[in-house]
Amino acid sequence: MSDSSTLALRVRDLRKTYDNDVTALKGVTLDVEPGDFFALLGPNGAGKSTLIGIISSLVNLSSGSVEIFGIDLVRERSRAMREIGLVPQEINMNMFETPRDILVNYAGFYGVPRAEALVRADQELERAHLTAKANVMVRTLSGGMKRRLMIARAMMTRPRLLILDEPTAGVDIEIRRDMWTNLREINRAGTTIILTTHYLEEAESLCRNLAIINRGEIIEHGSMRTLLAKLDVEGFLLDVEGDIPATLPAIEGTVLKREDDHTLALEMPRAMDLNSVFNALSDHGIRVRSMRTQSNRLEELFVRLTAGGSMNTLGASA
Repeated sequence: MSDSSTLALRVRDLRKTYDNDVTALKGVTLDVEPGDFFALLGPNGAGKSTLIGIISSLVNLSSGSVEIFGIDLVRERSRAMREIGLVPQEINMNMFETPRDILVNYAGFYGVPRAEALVRADQELERAHLTAKANVMVRTLSGGMKRRLMIARAMMTRPRLLILDEPTAGVDIEIRRDMWTNLREINRAGTTIILTTHYLEEAESLCRNLAIINRGEIIEHGSMRTLLAKLDVEGFLLDVEGDIPATLPAIEGTVLKREDDHTLALEMPRAMDLNSVFNALSDHGIRVRSMRTQSNRLEELFVRLTAGGSMNTLGASA
């Protein structure tokens, strides 16, 4: 682990109790390495929005400490905030301005000279695939375009840490995957990203490390690969040659279900040999042409760690 001066984010024993005596955070400790793509996950009321609010200086902490690239958030708030770009859940732009004006004005608010802001605006509009929409009113943009514009706006100050709070909420899968490409490009260019999302396949696809928060406490914190390895069940979709027979074979230790006339869903222990499954299917006249991973292992892990919490509760504010 890096020392505190080189960590993108260092949180120690962070606590937050609101005026109504609700304790949202109960001693959260968290490290995020520079250049990481980090997921922060948790159900409704878990504390993740409070944590993001404190890191981005929108919520006052009760006790503990937060450092952004070694800069203490409480003692040097203005300096720490210059390192952060925040993309909130809510679309909060003037609908009667153009994307270019929004980007240039935002940069100017943070002291970027206009000539430099215009150059950056063109760069960010291009990266967000919004160059053709640079001079139309924002209200005419689709929901996905507005989301991409919010990311472009946050990048106008060239933050070293980008915080994304549900960045793809409400957009269709095609736009979401296009935004994933954009975010990967930003991360590859050196920006550290912290992502909250209720699309857990999004976290599994994008993020290298994660923390799961529940009831104001971090219950898991580590690499995505290590955490997913804790699961002992894997799921696959099997593409079958020809039609699937009406009666499926019973294969000990597995759950086999029909997805459609040519696809089977298979759940099996990780330690089980797939060849034995294929042989059993072949004995019943079922020939597998190809297979692909089915289960969202991160979702499965989350449900286990939070004692059966509903996945439909992910993503709302704490």
